[in-house]
Amino acid sequence: MEALAFMGSLGFSEILIILLIIVVLFGAKKIPELMRGLGTGIKEFKKASSIDEDENKDNKKIEP
Repeated sequence: MEALAFMGSLGFSEILIILLIIVVLFGAKKIPELMRGLGTGIKEFKKASSIDEDENKDNKKIEP
């Protein structure tokens, strides 16, 4: 949690500057593609972790 402690000090102007830099670096047309890819990655991660949890539950039921 200590690593994210600096996030509390970000104000509106700092966030706006960061967003502006992202738009300049990637371009307005690429941002939706990047967000779509990020969403897909998060969805696959959640799916994989839920499959892992299901396997762990099944293994616990089988073991005496």
